[in-house]
Amino acid sequence: MKLPLPHWPSVRGRARADAVPLLLTAVVVTVVAALSSAVPVLLRSTADEAVRGAVRRAGSTADVIATARWEEPDDGQNGRIRMPRLADDVTALRERALGELGADLRGALLPPVAGLISPTLKITDGSVLRTLRLAYLSAADGPAVTWTAGRAPGPTAEGFAEMPYFDGPPWTVAIGLSETVATRLGVRPGDHIPLADEFGDKKDVLVSGVYRPADPADPAWRIAPWLLEPRSGADGIGSTRFGALLSADSLPDARLAFKPDEMRRTVWFSPNPDVLTWQSAERITATAVALKATSASSSSLDAGSTWNTQLDAVLRDVRAQIDAATAQASVLLIAVLTVAVLVLLLAAALLVRRRAAALTVARQRGAGLPVLALELVVESVAVTVVAAAAGVGIARTLVSSFWVSPWVVPVIVAGVLAAPVLGVVAAGRATRDRRAPANRSARRQLVRTVQLRRIAGELAVAAVAAGAFVALHQRGVAPGGAVALPAAAPALGVLVGALVLLRIMPVVTGVVLRWALRSRRPLAVFGAARAADGGGRALPLVAVVGAAGLAVFGGVVAGTVDGGLRDGSWRSVGADARIDLAVEGAAGDVVGKVAGQDGVSHVVAGWVSDGVRVVTDEVTAVPRLVAVDAGAFRELVGDTPLADGALLGPLVTGRAGAGGPSAPPSSPSSPSSSSPSSPSSSSPSSPSPLSSSSSQPSASLSPQSTRNSGDISDISLLPVPALVLSADGSLQPGMKLQLLRDDFPAVPLTAVGTAPAIGGAADVVVVDAAALAESGMPVDPNTIWLTGPGAARAAATTGIAADVVIRTDVLRERRDAPLVSGLRHLAWASAGVLLGLGILGFALSAAATAPERWQTLTRLRTIGLRPRDARTVATAELLPLAVLAAIAGPALGVVVAGVTMGPLALRLLTGQSADPLPSLPWTVLGVVMGAFVLVALVIPPVESMIRRRQRLSEVLRVGTP
Repeated sequence: MKLPLPHWPSVRGRARADAVPLLLTAVVVTVVAALSSAVPVLLRSTADEAVRGAVRRAGSTADVIATARWEEPDDGQNGRIRMPRLADDVTALRERALGELGADLRGALLPPVAGLISPTLKITDGSVLRTLRLAYLSAADGPAVTWTAGRAPGPTAEGFAEMPYFDGPPWTVAIGLSETVATRLGVRPGDHIPLADEFGDKKDVLVSGVYRPADPADPAWRIAPWLLEPRSGADGIGSTRFGALLSADSLPDARLAFKPDEMRRTVWFSPNPDVLTWQSAERITATAVALKATSASSSSLDAGSTWNTQLDAVLRDVRAQIDAATAQASVLLIAVLTVAVLVLLLAAALLVRRRAAALTVARQRGAGLPVLALELVVESVAVTVVAAAAGVGIARTLVSSFWVSPWVVPVIVAGVLAAPVLGVVAAGRATRDRRAPANRSARRQLVRTVQLRRIAGELAVAAVAAGAFVALHQRGVAPGGAVALPAAAPALGVLVGALVLLRIMPVVTGVVLRWALRSRRPLAVFGAARAADGGGRALPLVAVVGAAGLAVFGGVVAGTVDGGLRDGSWRSVGADARIDLAVEGAAGDVVGKVAGQDGVSHVVAGWVSDGVRVVTDEVTAVPRLVAVDAGAFRELVGDTPLADGALLGPLVTGRAGAGGPSAPPSSPSSPSSSSPSSPSSSSPSSPSPLSSSSSQPSASLSPQSTRNSGDISDISLLPVPALVLSADGSLQPGMKLQLLRDDFPAVPLTAVGTAPAIGGAADVVVVDAAALAESGMPVDPNTIWLTGPGAARAAATTGIAADVVIRTDVLRERRDAPLVSGLRHLAWASAGVLLGLGILGFALSAAATAPERWQTLTRLRTIGLRPRDARTVATAELLPLAVLAAIAGPALGVVVAGVTMGPLALRLLTGQSADPLPSLPWTVLGVVMGAFVLVALVIPPVESMIRRRQRLSEVLRVGTP
């Protein structure tokens, strides 16, 4: 059997004659290959950056912690024995913990810090609620300090001293305080701090010295930051935590001062973000889970290590974001590949139209179909492979990494096979000896068979699209083996819509033609006739409308991400700026400083705490509690794009129904009326102390001060109206709630409505501050919200220790996050590429029908049609497809985006608790609509200029222009 050999002169001749269509094919393959090769590499790098950023933001939450009980010695005859070398046991635990870590986990962690932290102690000096915790950080890996007063803590007893079990005085413990903590507590070396534990047992702590950290940025301080600076709210409502440093010499005394099991040895391992990747995150997550599962129980009585960490949860969360971003990128890439394949088919169809005569002649002269197929394959392989290699090379240059992505395969296959298959089919049909049947019914049967095949194909596409949408809404677009079908749902949805338009298009053009036939405008008749003749061509309509629709879809994805980021920043900050105070009782001074500054519209102070407990009849919740002047806060929210102001209405109404903000306190002993620093609540004209409208801003007292102002039983605990929000539905409007407090009766709450998601929290309880104070729980504001163009400047110039959160900074940080930035850039790039492919497809469609169009128009010139009229008729022929792409395409894109935005889980990247609302950038819509109409208006003059030297006699004689 003789193998078919290509006729090389024919291959070269056809390539030279059709250089422009081949060049367009190469351009499409190059652009799509570059995009599909660069995106996977960029996804991997941005995923690595996302993992590292998540671990850095998690801070100490992601630490891997090993704890162990002490190996108890034999007690003395009358009490517990002081063990002077306990620091060595801490060091031994560190060595043992290093050995128990797996290789994957050990390589991802920084060198450990060993030590221990005591239970929380209350400072019993009669002041506001203040707590103290003792901490020992091993000298081998702990931070260095300089003692500026006194000396390092030493032993308060020598050797193996014995402490009696009962009836003995508290064991004295020497501690060191930072300069800030010593100043805030007002103590110096040699002073004792009165302390008591949660059971009321007194503790004796002696201040041995005051230190200054050698390096405040030392990572070891991250274990116990309150050793340097006090922390407000760390131990409950209105509390401030202080820290005291132990030494190796004072550690044995500290253990005797507490119960045997209250102080456990601990080793902290902090993750090393620089070595983490998204691939290693999965292995580390599995190792951390296994480590926790196989460690000793916290209730075990032996000295085995107990492992705890939230690193696995942090990595799972960031991997969920990576999976969502990967799936969303897959959706956009599939859209680009779909349109690219359709455009390549259009280019192949144009090639076949131009080569139809040459292929027919070659076939008639004896060339076999296998030879023609081989020649066309050689040509297409050369063009496609070179173009794909160029695209991969461009991607390699842009992303500095080499990667041949499987996403390139569909484009390469389409580029290689489209022209050969269509060319062989065209040559075979032109030279086959099959005759058309003379029987009319037989011809009608053949036409019906073709129509049924076409309907079956369209129904198959519709069925696949329906399955893709079902899979998308049931499972979302999670990466894995089944990602292709749900990720293709938007592209398939737009294609199905284009197929529906394909069925409608002939009806519309037919109606227009019948209307034109009744008119007296011959140009309208000619234009409508040409449009009706070309209105049923499937491939151009599907390609152009699909490109327009998917370009708008890409713009909607980018616009929705941008809108979700803006909404998420507003919900996280709550205003243009937020001040989180670190100093007690400073709210009044800050409000007074910022309220009168230029550009500040509203200033509202409130109290925010994440450490409260709310009890219902069935569950106990730990929501974010916000106590604020409801009326002033509603006005502030109304000055923002948030639509949460209406949610605060029931709280304002409930407060007014209870007597309004000016109602007198329920008891003369209430701190809000007895304290001279509080604004008068009995005056009808006195506004709430939490609002910026107060002429003398002042902060309310903390709950601890209530104990010093009178018997708590004298205060009538009135039900406080509250707004509630719960992610799991455990808190619902209409419920009766109890706000639990240490050492005080619970405050009854009545849920009167739904709360806004303040600060982006999923569980929120909002109450009016004045109503809460009347129920015996006045609060000291710790948060201030500001709105207005000058809010950021005013918040940054208060001069008071506070964390200032600017909404624009939050928005910029989230927008620049690796995953979000990558998705936004990919969405905009996809929209641009799709629009370019759509315009190219429109031009290819016009070029394919140009010979027939201008042959007809040239013949019409024999009956008096002027060249200008010919261009008008040509424009009328092209306008229906352009108008359809400009109107129906964007409409399909918007509809598909509205159906698929929810399952795409964009909320994981925008930082919102709910799915963002689809947002269409009007610029994208205008560009897409105008581009196709503009191209339809430009093509006829260009074609006319190309053919202006063609003589009419040649057209009439040859039959083609």
